[in-house]
Amino acid sequence: MYFDLNYVIEQVGKEKGIPKETIIDALEEAILSASKKKYGSHLDLEARYNEELGEIEVFQFKTVVEEVNEPDMEIALENAKAHDPECLHGDSIGIKMDTSTLGRIAAQTAKQIIVQKVRNAESDVIYNEYKSKKGEIVTGVIQRIEKNHYVVNLGKTEAILPAKEVIPGESFRQRDRVKGFVLDVEKSQKGCTILMSRTHPQFLMKLFELEVPEIQEGIIKILSAAREPGERAKISVYSDDSDIDPIGACVGVKGSRVQAVVQELRGEKIDIIPWSKDIAKFVCNTLAPAKVSKVYINEEDHSMEVIVNDDQLSLAIGKRGQNVRLASKLTGWKIDISSESEIEKTSKKVIDELVENLKVSEILARVLNDEYLRDPKDIAKLTPEEMNKITSISVEDCKRIIEEARSIMSKLNSEIVEQEVPAAEAAAAKSTEDTQKDGANEQS
Repeated sequence: MYFDLNYVIEQVGKEKGIPKETIIDALEEAILSASKKKYGSHLDLEARYNEELGEIEVFQFKTVVEEVNEPDMEIALENAKAHDPECLHGDSIGIKMDTSTLGRIAAQTAKQIIVQKVRNAESDVIYNEYKSKKGEIVTGVIQRIEKNHYVVNLGKTEAILPAKEVIPGESFRQRDRVKGFVLDVEKSQKGCTILMSRTHPQFLMKLFELEVPEIQEGIIKILSAAREPGERAKISVYSDDSDIDPIGACVGVKGSRVQAVVQELRGEKIDIIPWSKDIAKFVCNTLAPAKVSKVYINEEDHSMEVIVNDDQLSLAIGKRGQNVRLASKLTGWKIDISSESEIEKTSKKVIDELVENLKVSEILARVLNDEYLRDPKDIAKLTPEEMNKITSISVEDCKRIIEEARSIMSKLNSEIVEQEVPAAEAAAAKSTEDTQKDGANEQS
């Protein structure tokens, strides 16, 4: 019987992947708790696992004294020597207790503690295993279908695939195999929760990593991805090796590699974009197949104004704005698209105002317009030297234009103040009138 416990510890450890020490700690704590329930919590008890005997031993510790006043905590020297012939006054000795009579309630308590401890240890093992898989793809089987999510059996544990993380239009039945991206791994009192996703952009990136050996080897890099799940996606790829065609490698022979990914994503169309460190060129690549005429970059607002021919406008924007929306997500830049006829109409109005207000030539007004200096307020903030770098005209001319802009702003501010003063006076007068009326009402 004694060696059965050793066998149980070994078997549980192997089946659950739990360290032997953790199981022994659980057993010791359980037997100690049961013993205190049986004999009293005030006793100084200690439980130890004896591997040779294959049992948990419980010892009651007592202090060796000449005269015993508290029998539960003290023992006479004469009696103590029966347990330890070398003991002295003041020593603390452990007396082995009989645990065979713990009783049903105490045994039930011990069982509950062991089950809970083993469950917690099992949860720790699963958490430690899957936290390293966060950001990876796992495959499982649909175990059951709940109201707002699927429960996926991963083998050792279960994962949650929320309905919102499923590609629109797809559904699963029990025992269907499913791939998913490990979005998060959380540890709680109830155990370990693994959250899966099939809509996350990184799921797309990881699928390409599985299909394209060059990505696994680091020869090709996927730098960003953007998706509208079930409809369309864009990924940007790059290689340091000029002999490698990153787009061709991702597409594969006769499109085999990209088609494998498309099939997993239920027909989602995928655009593979060559990445460029030139952000303007990169944005133009993301808007393909539309052809871009001009790009105006606003570094301060992290935005771009993209100009296309009139016949390319709908192609650049895409169905319901999808193409430009995905391009913006992929690049991280705000992108505004306009046709040449629209921009020319808007630009003409701005240029005419700059010519009239700042007394500058149409050519200079166009330069200011192209540099996003379209408002006297923005020009008034510049120094002559800054404007000289932008326009290449003389510092003296720059100084005159800036002073003109500041004069316009000063005049506008004066007009605003003139409008605000009568309004403030009228409000004050009304307040005084109301106060007087309230005073007259109180007197009456």
